[in-house]
Amino acid sequence: MEKNVALVLLLTPFLGFLFNVFFGKKAGKTISGSIGTLSVVVSFVATIYFFIQIQGNPKPIQIDLFQWISLENFNVNFSFLLDQLSIIWLLFVTGIGSLIHLYSISYMHDDENMHKFFAYLNLFVFFMITLVMGSNLLVMFIGWEGVGLCSYLLIGFWYKNQEYNDAAKKAFIMNRIGDLGLLIGIFILGYYFDTLDYNLMKEKMVFGSNIPKEYFTLLPIAALCLFIGACGKSAQIPLYTWLPDAMAGPTPVSALIHAATMVTAGIFMVTRMHFLFDIAPDVQLTMAIVGTVTAIVAASIGLVQNDIKKVLAYSTVSQLGLMFLALGLGAYEVAVFHVITHAFFKACLFLGSGSVIHALHGEQDMRKMGGLKKYMPITFWTMMISTLAISGIFPFAGFWSKDEILMTAFHGNKTLWIVGSIASIMTAFYMFRLMYLTFFKTFRGTDEQKHHLHESPSLITIPLIILAILAAFGGLISLPGNSWLNHYLAPLFTKVHEAHHLDGTAYMLMGIATVGALVGIGIAYFKYIKNSEVPSEDSEIKGIAKVLYNKYYVDEAYDTAIVNPLYKISHFFRKYVETALSGFVFGLGKVINAIGNQGKLVQNGNIGLYLFAFVLGVSSILIYLFLV
Repeated sequence: MEKNVALVLLLTPFLGFLFNVFFGKKAGKTISGSIGTLSVVVSFVATIYFFIQIQGNPKPIQIDLFQWISLENFNVNFSFLLDQLSIIWLLFVTGIGSLIHLYSISYMHDDENMHKFFAYLNLFVFFMITLVMGSNLLVMFIGWEGVGLCSYLLIGFWYKNQEYNDAAKKAFIMNRIGDLGLLIGIFILGYYFDTLDYNLMKEKMVFGSNIPKEYFTLLPIAALCLFIGACGKSAQIPLYTWLPDAMAGPTPVSALIHAATMVTAGIFMVTRMHFLFDIAPDVQLTMAIVGTVTAIVAASIGLVQNDIKKVLAYSTVSQLGLMFLALGLGAYEVAVFHVITHAFFKACLFLGSGSVIHALHGEQDMRKMGGLKKYMPITFWTMMISTLAISGIFPFAGFWSKDEILMTAFHGNKTLWIVGSIASIMTAFYMFRLMYLTFFKTFRGTDEQKHHLHESPSLITIPLIILAILAAFGGLISLPGNSWLNHYLAPLFTKVHEAHHLDGTAYMLMGIATVGALVGIGIAYFKYIKNSEVPSEDSEIKGIAKVLYNKYYVDEAYDTAIVNPLYKISHFFRKYVETALSGFVFGLGKVINAIGNQGKLVQNGNIGLYLFAFVLGVSSILIYLFLV
């Protein structure tokens, strides 16, 4: 029974992909979208079944399909592991995925390749489920690479625009850089443990009494390599620049892949391999520092961006940095908590931005918006709830999860707490800047746009409403001193993170975080509501604002240090080396061709000659065997 339900959970989105690939165009847009959405809903229902099973019996569900690799002592099964971590991830992957598919039926309805879009979305969900359900690193790696492929396909979905193609290639290549580190880490672990199964590695690492000392010199290197892989997938410094550019894809892609699911794969992998990182404190400290620096750098860039989706993209990078801060401090449950709440409010914000873009016929520049509150009340209120949540305002979901991260940082490393708190203040500022520029004051677009302003269809607003409700109340799953989530995840971890209770220090930190968020909101209010400021045109931006607007010129630095030298080297080899060698290569080809032509003369159709050659060959073999 469990095996059958697991296969339904996994394969239904894949069947949706096959249907849309082969029959989607003929079936029509409505049927194509409905089948694509229904396939993910079925997976969500199957996930709920396993969630209920785990609630009744916390023992993990292991499903072995077949033996995949068998080399002496090294064995890998193609199998699935359904435990508390995988099921909690599957709930929001398939649950939010269902809402985004529903949203896409309306959002993508005018696109001629809508069936292809749903095929790619379904294939992405299939690979994401594979990543989460795999019981070992190799099965996880199939899903890991699969979601990277689907990300490439979806970012470059509107392939007729070269800018979108460049963004897709950039995402694909930068993920491959991180994946090289991941592969090296997998090779090290496979070599030392003769297995890549999570539970077997955990058992050997935690409970093994005969582990040689040399293991503990290379295991931190393996942990560092896995973290490099996580940096690529979850957009951490220095491999973060692909994610803002990925906003070139359709907005549902931004919501599903770049807010709620794929970019959290790095968090999932580190949490799954927590027993490895627990014995590598230096790697954990590195992770915490990288996460904190990423959070502050991305937040500072988000302060001055004018593209509504770019603001949300840098916000995502910043929030992922806070999650890695929690992971680096060993607070895996806290990181998972923020992953969940972030999935709720960030998916809502991305879909809300898509609703605005849909109403403005593709306009994404906030300087050309304004006054949309009265035209799009549902979009406004759902985005406002999610903005309050991401800003850390009580009692919305983000308040609880972000407060837990900052509280953990306060007790673990005061410097990281200060930097994380500043990043959170920036978050409140740029998110309310987005809201004020988009929904308040007067409309700054064209008269034609204003004439066609209206609220989005119900297929767009219903997912927004559901996600806004989750963004408002999702924090209830892990309240300080009474955390259902911590209790639910407890069987997974060998080291239990000490939950923070509501003592004087906790209240003080909550107060500081809340005041900081209110300060950020207040500054945004005085600039964009009280003083009615509108961001300057690109050519007029100066000083530090110009540095931030140009993203610290990191892309330009990469181009100068890496991309352009590679182009020049390839140009040199193409123009000089290949040209110089071409005469030799073609000459060698002519020699081989001439020898071949001479060999053809032997095949003259004379049977007697063939028999003579046969006898001569056999005689030569016999002479060699018996006389030599």
